[in-house]
Amino acid sequence: MHGEVFVTEDGGEVDLDLGHYERFLDVDLSKDNNITTGQVYMAVIDAERKGKYLGKCVQIIPHITDEVKRRIRSVAQRSNVDVTLIECGGTTGDIEGLPFLEAIRQMRLEEGPSNTLFVHVALVPILEVTGEFKTKPLQHSVQELRRIGIQPDVVVARCKYPLDEDSKKKIALYSNVPEEAVFTSYDVECIYELPMILDEQGMGNYICRRLMLNNVQADWSPWKEVVMRYKFHRYEVNVCMCGKYTKLKDSYISIIEALKHAGASLETKVNMTWLEATLLDQGEEIPKEYQEILDSCDGVVVLPGFGARGAEGKIKVIKYARENKIPFLGICFGMQLAVVEFARSVARLKGANTTELDPSTSHPVVDLLPEQHRVEEMGGTMRLGAQATVLEPGTKVYELYGRPIIFERHRHRYEINPAYWSLLQSYGMVFSGYSVDKRRVEFIELKDHPFFVATQAHPEFKSRPNRPSPLFYGFVKACLERRLRRSVVPGSSIKSP
Repeated sequence: MHGEVFVTEDGGEVDLDLGHYERFLDVDLSKDNNITTGQVYMAVIDAERKGKYLGKCVQIIPHITDEVKRRIRSVAQRSNVDVTLIECGGTTGDIEGLPFLEAIRQMRLEEGPSNTLFVHVALVPILEVTGEFKTKPLQHSVQELRRIGIQPDVVVARCKYPLDEDSKKKIALYSNVPEEAVFTSYDVECIYELPMILDEQGMGNYICRRLMLNNVQADWSPWKEVVMRYKFHRYEVNVCMCGKYTKLKDSYISIIEALKHAGASLETKVNMTWLEATLLDQGEEIPKEYQEILDSCDGVVVLPGFGARGAEGKIKVIKYARENKIPFLGICFGMQLAVVEFARSVARLKGANTTELDPSTSHPVVDLLPEQHRVEEMGGTMRLGAQATVLEPGTKVYELYGRPIIFERHRHRYEINPAYWSLLQSYGMVFSGYSVDKRRVEFIELKDHPFFVATQAHPEFKSRPNRPSPLFYGFVKACLERRLRRSVVPGSSIKSP
């Protein structure tokens, strides 16, 4: 509903914000870094059923708030870090967030003011007609926080432009904080520029003073190099993003960022054209206007997403990319549908399908994982988290990763049916990566194609701004080479990036 489900190394299905944290911090987080109301209430109810409260009334305070604090402290202790950052999501005053806000209010008392810091991020809209900053929404959210016992130590105004001095003074006055504790998180072209912008405003120094930390100046030089690659580029490519959640781009935010990471490393800006797969479900062929979109692009990504809606549209796009030699990358369901398309069009298996879409198909080239037949519950029961994959030497995937064994994160219930492996390979499909026990295929590719690669994994989850995913790097490079080939003057030569 609010965007993608991010997957951690240990198989946690968590909020997409943790993906941002991993990309900015270059750390692998755990499922324990995502604390939800459901987890907390379930733990408390379970403890009550086991008699741990000795018949006492189970209440929000202290039982729910104690469980929240226990989970926060547990993560902090296991991580062995100097500072633990806790985000209380939602909007100030939401009923869902009140137990969490009460828990961190109590932590201020228990840990002391020098060991805790409350940072309040609030929207400051701009009246477009006059260009005036409107601080009233921020003032009211601070008042609501103070009503429940939390006085912010730092206020960050989320705004389109940097705050002017008058607005900054007004926010400081009504928030009861010094002016040096008011910062602006304003719109930027490159999101990775924001930490440096906040540090330039003095946030790092202020936080260090408040928490009595050693105020060592940050070395931003490696990060500046990353930002410079994003802001300045020599080339551009157009990528068609084919999916069925295209109205909410955050549904694919890690894939979007992975493409940007790869593009930055190739001095290339990746422009994305969104194609709603549902629009292509009907009919035998892709309508001409959508063919023109595909022809104008330098590559196609078929995006993940469960269910029948949009599936036939994706299959048509995959076929078009395969037949017209357009660089293609399929992620998860995108790989499964690439197998279905190949089975129908190349191996001539009429009606071939995945049993997810057609349980009675005569050719179930994609089928449920054997261990999934015993699963009844939906949540947290897929094949999840980092899985080892053995790559086949001489393949495009092996060339990109440069090593025989890799680890990528997964989230799926279906696989390429082993009963069809030999047949698919006999028609030219290359299985370029297997699970360690060789029970399932993790990567496929085609030899007679500039770049046709798909994976059951989600390599986008491990891509970093300074270290792009090899698979996305290879795809964007293929897109760039196609763009350069199409723009070069006949008879001249081009140099590969």
